[in-house]
Amino acid sequence: MTDANVAGRIHIPAGDLAELIKVFDLGEVLDRRHLADGLMNVNWRLDTTAGRFALKRATDVPIDRLRRNLAVLPVLVSRGIPACAPVPTVSGDVVAEVGGNSYCLFPWLDGEHVRGIDLSLAQVADLGAHLAWLHGALSRTAVGLPAVPASVTAEVTEPVRAMETADRLAGAVSARGVGEAFDVAVSTALEERKLLLGKHAHLRPEGEIPAGPHGWTHGDFQYRNLLRADGELVAILDWDRLDIRPYAEEVVRTAQVQFGVEGAFHLERVSAFVDGYRSVIPLEPAALIDAARRLWWKRMTDFWQLEFHYDRDDRSCDDLFLADEALLHWWTERLDMAERTFAGTSRLNEPKRCHYGRRP
Repeated sequence: MTDANVAGRIHIPAGDLAELIKVFDLGEVLDRRHLADGLMNVNWRLDTTAGRFALKRATDVPIDRLRRNLAVLPVLVSRGIPACAPVPTVSGDVVAEVGGNSYCLFPWLDGEHVRGIDLSLAQVADLGAHLAWLHGALSRTAVGLPAVPASVTAEVTEPVRAMETADRLAGAVSARGVGEAFDVAVSTALEERKLLLGKHAHLRPEGEIPAGPHGWTHGDFQYRNLLRADGELVAILDWDRLDIRPYAEEVVRTAQVQFGVEGAFHLERVSAFVDGYRSVIPLEPAALIDAARRLWWKRMTDFWQLEFHYDRDDRSCDDLFLADEALLHWWTERLDMAERTFAGTSRLNEPKRCHYGRRP
């Protein structure tokens, strides 16, 4: 990311801030601080004479979808989900369109973002239950959300298409000459990825109809979007990716993002998380195995972080590529064991039918 882009992610344009003070009736801004945790959107803490708030500039979601998603939050709060409803503008809108940007404002909540591997097993299981309660609450939330269709599809990328993307990106790396350390690492990774694709293409998922039930899901249920205080989950943040998906897809993706770190899955935590979810919504093992295989193949054929880097000159997700690449190799070598753990059928986990935490 260029210096100008970095500055744009840290500073609120003076004109935007002046207008935001008016549309949200904030009085005087006493202090503002950029929050570095976000990857896509840009966030600040604002201390004002009207109170303390979290300000978000949305950069990765269409404005109409953002409004739709934010309108759901008060309903979820009323149903016991630890969400945070937005602060409306003086005109009653949940989004302020200022200076060509889209902003939304939330009451400030104290807490911290805790990585999945830093949670106790009991907290991990409770987190799985929270995700299931969220799915249940969304299934009962009709306000502003379209009806769930009878079926959904999931694209399964063809190996040849992934190879073409890898070759194109390898060309972009080569065009830089000697390049930086990241370019060198990427060049090696792309060659290794092509070898993996050639060796394991026969294991790609069959068909575009995922197994198991589907409905409205959060879309990015991971520690940067989860706020904890005194060991408890106090808020689920960032609803930009609210959409209809297989429930098993979100369970597996959440487990991968939360517990697939440092080049390996923390299988005991994956197991506890799945067990916590299934104590509330008893997903069948076949649906979870199908979702795990589909996510593995998506990671095998996806290069989105490199597309950010080489196509957009956005380096904010470089570290994610290197970490995901290490995990992909570990995962591929232990595909069967990982799938059994995701499904709750490994020796690490015999599914129980108890409940973790309190049901909203």
